[in-house]
Amino acid sequence: MSDSNTIQKLEIIATIKEGISTGMSNIVSIFVNVLLWVLTIWIPYLNVGTTIGLWVGIVSKASKDEAIPMTEIFNPRYRKYMGEYFITAGLMSIGIGAGIVFLIVPAIVMGIAWGLAPLLVIDKGLNPTEAITQSNNYTYGNKGRMFLIYFLVSLLVAIISFILFKIPKLGIFLASAVNFLMMFVLVGLQASIYKQLTGGSIRIKKTAAPAPAAETGTFCPACGKKNPSGTKFCADCGAKM
Repeated sequence: MSDSNTIQKLEIIATIKEGISTGMSNIVSIFVNVLLWVLTIWIPYLNVGTTIGLWVGIVSKASKDEAIPMTEIFNPRYRKYMGEYFITAGLMSIGIGAGIVFLIVPAIVMGIAWGLAPLLVIDKGLNPTEAITQSNNYTYGNKGRMFLIYFLVSLLVAIISFILFKIPKLGIFLASAVNFLMMFVLVGLQASIYKQLTGGSIRIKKTAAPAPAAETGTFCPACGKKNPSGTKFCADCGAKM
């Protein structure tokens, strides 16, 4: 549990970069899980676990930089927490619904503040009230940053889609493809935000520093002193090299 006096500040640009990277690197496994969810959504009881696995479990896996299995949504551990998940979702709905009455803005703030609660229930095993409280603590001081991250990505997708849509014949397909990819990016963004706010470190690719060039030179045959290449007489004993 993080210290309430220490606020983990989200890195906006780095989070967006990592979110895109995480989403794109897991695109196949996420797509397969979505497809399996669609095919099995009609099966009672099983569909509860697969839904939790799709919306929460996959994000939890991605936040740990773990490979996402193609059948992750069928993991039985997601059905174990279905009661806690439903209670958490219900409490969140009540609070956010009340916020809508007060001209929507409070609802948006609470939605962001409590957004990590389902993840904390499944990933950390917290009870619903603990998860909501802890989510509020984790997001404290970062709600504006979280909103800005999602806003910037949505704006970027909207601009790209608009430009592509203008292309004759292919425009509508290209724009649809960009919006389709947005689904995977959102998973990556959620994973990156959750990881950072719960104490993890963002992945930052660093270029390795070049190895220092090996020092060249010639050793004096008389005293063994190393002299710069091309030296005719030893700087130490004066012997001819």
